[in-house]
Amino acid sequence: MAKYDYDLFVIGGGSGGVRAARVAAALGKRVGLAEAYRFGGTCVIRGCVPKKLYVYASQFPEHFADAAGYGWTVPAARFDWRTLVANKDREIARLEGLYQKGVENAGGETFRSRARLVDRHTVLIESEGRTVTADQILIATGGRPNPHAALPGHEHCIVSDDVFDLPELPGTIMIEGGGYIAVEFANVFHGLGVDTTLVYRGQEILGRFDMDMRRGLHEAMEKKGIRILCQTIAERVERRADGRLDVNLSNGETLTVDQVMLALGRLPNSGNLGLKAAGVERGKTGEIVVDSFSRTNVDNIWAIGDVTNRIQLTPVAIHEAMCFVETAFMNNPTEPDHDVVATAVFSQPEIGTVGLSEDEACRRFPAIDVYRAAFRPMRNILAGRDEKMIMKLVVDHATGLVLGAHVLGPDAGEMAQLLGISLKAGLTKDDFDRTMAVHPTAAEELVTMYAPSYSIRNGERVSGR
Repeated sequence: MAKYDYDLFVIGGGSGGVRAARVAAALGKRVGLAEAYRFGGTCVIRGCVPKKLYVYASQFPEHFADAAGYGWTVPAARFDWRTLVANKDREIARLEGLYQKGVENAGGETFRSRARLVDRHTVLIESEGRTVTADQILIATGGRPNPHAALPGHEHCIVSDDVFDLPELPGTIMIEGGGYIAVEFANVFHGLGVDTTLVYRGQEILGRFDMDMRRGLHEAMEKKGIRILCQTIAERVERRADGRLDVNLSNGETLTVDQVMLALGRLPNSGNLGLKAAGVERGKTGEIVVDSFSRTNVDNIWAIGDVTNRIQLTPVAIHEAMCFVETAFMNNPTEPDHDVVATAVFSQPEIGTVGLSEDEACRRFPAIDVYRAAFRPMRNILAGRDEKMIMKLVVDHATGLVLGAHVLGPDAGEMAQLLGISLKAGLTKDDFDRTMAVHPTAAEELVTMYAPSYSIRNGERVSGR
């Protein structure tokens, strides 16, 4: 008779938890998985997937406008918010079913319930009021938007979770934050016709991204009509008698808007999991502390994804899940590789980036060469759009290794995925130069920048053109 009910019990049915449960079950392990809300987690239900659908929706006004330059006469367009929400709901429901069925078809058992630890081997399934035991336990409960409880009037504001199901599209919105979530939603709302203001406490949006990308996107957003207030914060939000919101800003201005969205970071979903009862250590922000193999201080309890507050990206959680299965069940200890992670900001225009920014490269390497091109992509010429595309390679002068690749412009996210392969493989600038260009494409600029735009030695720019 088995000592435990399950070989593995997973708490959290998002991308990471589902992948670990499905793969372990396919290996013949007895697997249980509990999800308190909806299978698919943040990414599928209230994050990446619905966001990208809304990004697509918000791009159509520019497509319609650009069509005239190509000989098309497009009648006046009309947008219906409720249609978008309903169509999104159908797609999310379809994906949710696939995630749950994926675990069950592999042989795992799923529970639509909160679950919490009773001790290091025991889990309470709250909806059924019973406990089960497991040899190994994986926590993959993700994260949640920071509600910014210190802001007076924060209860009147929405967060990213709320955007996808608003009963109606606001006429005006203020978004506070300067990270990729804030920036993406500022572009989405603006594209859907909402008067949009972005408020950020920092000197420039998108901290930790390359400065050329940050400044280039900032300029493009303002040209589109998005108002951006940097070095500014909201100090108070008050509900008016007419239902609108007054936002008192640190610059002395009062904004009156229909909605205020707070996009001020995310917090690990580590509360009410019974971590203390099981002896699992948490960090300062509530993150579950893990070692390089995703193991907690309790040797049979593991954690992956946003609840560990390492790199908050869906593909990273999935990668960590695969490494966990290798380590826990395949006798092949495997550390997640968090180096050289490609990512994208689905703004308008997009940013695709992988590797080190220019500033970070300067801090790590004494001599770097920067290759930079700024141009109007061909698709903008007949459209009459003056929006520029920026491509940039950051190269270690001593070895020729490409340290960072950054793109601002159409399809930048798609380019970042392929650039990620090149940088992960450790390719040099010579390898880029030996690669034949695909013409005519914007991406050919990445393999035709033969001379450095400028060089930096010990943090000082010494040459340029």
